[in-house]
Amino acid sequence: MLSPLRFGAGIKGKLLDAMIMQTPNITTAIGSEGMHGERPWPGAIVEIGMGAEGAQAFADAAVALYQDEVRWQQAQLQGTALLKQRYDSEPLGEQLISRITELASQLDAHRLANFTGSMLRHHSMMSTKYMSQWITAKNAGAPKD
Repeated sequence: MLSPLRFGAGIKGKLLDAMIMQTPNITTAIGSEGMHGERPWPGAIVEIGMGAEGAQAFADAAVALYQDEVRWQQAQLQGTALLKQRYDSEPLGEQLISRITELASQLDAHRLANFTGSMLRHHSMMSTKYMSQWITAKNAGAPKD
């Protein structure tokens, strides 16, 4: 799988899908960013520039991986290990349920400590308040039929 990403953040679904299907992949540092931690990448990470040299380096890495059966199989195993370590739904699901349960039991305290959420709610309500005042003022100056 070839994924010459120049921008993006977090988990890239296309790369995760490739790992699930045991397809080694070639990507950029941006493509792999935030996805593998200290674990080896299941394929190759190639830095590509704006010129033809970068595209050639990317293509060369893809051909080299494809033609080396041992390296290909090693990349498949690395993908499986990476999925198990970082993306296993069982422990992640348990952590999610645990966190939701914890927050639900302390919801009022959590909301009090959530400054950003409080600020956003406040400003959201204030914009509604000022919009209604503007409509009232506009309607007060409108000619009566």
